[in-house]
Amino acid sequence: MTDMIVQPLHAPPPRLVRPSAGIFALYVGVGAFFLFSLYGSNLSPAKLIDGLPNMLRLVGEMFPPSLERLQSVGGAMLETFQMAFAGTVIGVILSVPLAILAARSLTPHISLYYAARWLIALFRTVPDLVWALFFVVTVGLGPFAGMLTLVVDAIGFCGRFFAEAMEEADKGPQEALSALGAGRSEIVFSAVLPSAMPSMINSALFTLEKATRASVVLGLVGAGGIGIELKVAMDLFQYDQAATIIIGVFLLVLIVERVSSILRKLILK
Repeated sequence: MTDMIVQPLHAPPPRLVRPSAGIFALYVGVGAFFLFSLYGSNLSPAKLIDGLPNMLRLVGEMFPPSLERLQSVGGAMLETFQMAFAGTVIGVILSVPLAILAARSLTPHISLYYAARWLIALFRTVPDLVWALFFVVTVGLGPFAGMLTLVVDAIGFCGRFFAEAMEEADKGPQEALSALGAGRSEIVFSAVLPSAMPSMINSALFTLEKATRASVVLGLVGAGGIGIELKVAMDLFQYDQAATIIIGVFLLVLIVERVSSILRKLILK
């Protein structure tokens, strides 16, 4: 009977890989800056605990919600969604040619690629409230300023994701069309856009949800919508009316997100 060779059992690998000295120093630096950020934010659990009675009092004054200005609130809610919808549609449409220029494989020239990328980055990085203040000064108070703000926001959001979707599109149909002598525009409309369309539709629907939430805040600086109603109610200590507005905003955002989810399933199935 042959002797059985017993193989030595290998120890399991460590659950955590020991970091190098540089990575460990990076972890320590991030942790230290986190603690420094807490200090800079004036973190105070005692203040939060002391403020709980005020929070409970505020919630108590909000309920039951007031229905006195329900018609006015409903009109402002409709205006809010109109701003969000119009701004999203215009922004999505303008994002398509800008995204083509921002896609390295599709742009006619490298200078146009960098210009489109920088423009998209500018639109995306500047906060919505800053754009809202800019357009309020430009066109005056009202929903038009809010809609322009949402157009810029949609271009910044969709332009980036549209360009990435186009760059990640299947190269096979593009190469086949190019071999047949198709031009750049024919390749874009016949191969790139059909391949990237599901991702673009998904991004556009998310943009509408994002715009609906953002349009509520724009009213705080006079750019139309329900935000100004909420600001007035809070400034006048009419917390019961503020509760009505908050509930209305919650329902509006919930409905938009639900409808967007249904459309996403129907279109992308």
